[in-house]
Amino acid sequence: MNEHLHAILSEGESYTVEFKESADKSIASEVCAFANASGGRIFIGVRDNGEIVGTDTSNIARSRVQDTINQIEPRLSVEIIIYDKIIVITVPEGAKKPYSCAKGFYLRSGPNSQKLDRASIIEFFQNEEYVHYDQIVRKDLLLDDKFNKNAYKSYIRAAGISNVLDRDSILINLNCADYVNARLCFTNAGALFFRQNEDDVKFRHAGIVCGLYKGIDKAYIIDAKELSSDIVSNIDAAIAFLKRHLNISYKIETLRREDILELPEDALREAIVNAICHRNYFEKGARVMVEIFDDRVEITSPGGGCKGITKENVGKIRSTRNGILASMLFRIGYIEQMGTGIMRMKAATKNANVAEPEFDLQDFFRVTFARNQQSGSQLSIASDRQAIASDRQAIEIGDRVTAILQYLEENKRGKSADFSSLLGLSPQRVRVILNGLIQEGLITKHGDKRHTYYTYNTHPSLHEEPF
Repeated sequence: MNEHLHAILSEGESYTVEFKESADKSIASEVCAFANASGGRIFIGVRDNGEIVGTDTSNIARSRVQDTINQIEPRLSVEIIIYDKIIVITVPEGAKKPYSCAKGFYLRSGPNSQKLDRASIIEFFQNEEYVHYDQIVRKDLLLDDKFNKNAYKSYIRAAGISNVLDRDSILINLNCADYVNARLCFTNAGALFFRQNEDDVKFRHAGIVCGLYKGIDKAYIIDAKELSSDIVSNIDAAIAFLKRHLNISYKIETLRREDILELPEDALREAIVNAICHRNYFEKGARVMVEIFDDRVEITSPGGGCKGITKENVGKIRSTRNGILASMLFRIGYIEQMGTGIMRMKAATKNANVAEPEFDLQDFFRVTFARNQQSGSQLSIASDRQAIASDRQAIEIGDRVTAILQYLEENKRGKSADFSSLLGLSPQRVRVILNGLIQEGLITKHGDKRHTYYTYNTHPSLHEEPF
């Protein structure tokens, strides 16, 4: 016997291997099950324990097997090979799923082929992304019931859509509404963008939950916020939550102070938009999570990666679970170019000299950004009064530095007394700030004692603020 064949038979039945003693009508359901899954091989003439008993391998028998397989819809091409007394049918993963036979729909599950009931068929269609949540017209959601005028006006303005057409026509053209029995209804995409969904159980799953934790686990919650408005408002509010709780450093460039978030805002925004745009909205038991820990930020969406996306090719190929949502976000610039979000996250973190995000694509799609654990534990906890005071002090100093530099730019020179009056600070406190600016190369001190004055350096070196 062929050694390779013997090795396969000795391993027994599996997700991709099925044994049949004879070529009966159940062959069609087994072929269907493999085609609807990842493909596999059926060995006819082999008992369940792997013992070879042989079968009729004549041309007539082979023709009967082929006729049975031809009953599958849609038509499926398989390979039939004879090994001594065994017929081997090699079934590829189907390109036109789902496949059915006279007995119904079947799917491979472990070493068995399972007939799908109605609920399982619906789930199968959803998982294979033949049914798209955002395209479904909701006959239970009339357009004028809870229509969010402000969200609509804001979106139309941001997208640059002309008001030549009436509202209803614009929404239909955007695939956000359609007629059902002469009544204009939301699609799910339209409801997510333009309906008032707050406190509505129908869309509770579509919101975002933001959390801030003390430490590296979820044992101690410092701050939490549930976002259940329209998609655009939810995204903006989630970004605001991150910016409120992540650390900020300051850089002085000429007269302007630049606030630098510890993790690049562009990367965080891409991750949140990606989570909202590509999540599995059929999954009603989970929501998008934006969570801040001392050592990391995690942005998680239900449903894992889109079809065809793996950990190895994430960011290299394009796939979307909700095409209408992606198109809508693209129109208002929340997506730069469809399918490039992962690459933009990586580029943003690289430019900011922080670690690239890590991706987990199992039942949930999780993007993890590493933080500096020490700074996170000291500064990001909202309940830590000392941290808040320190952060406020840094902001105040930054404003005072800007005021001093603007004064020198406008007046060419200035004395300590001028700055003391300008800022309402004691001369001693002003000198501390001035000494810091001298060390940074931003200003120069001239003279001494009562004749001391300061000038602004036209081309200072760029340094981090020393305070």
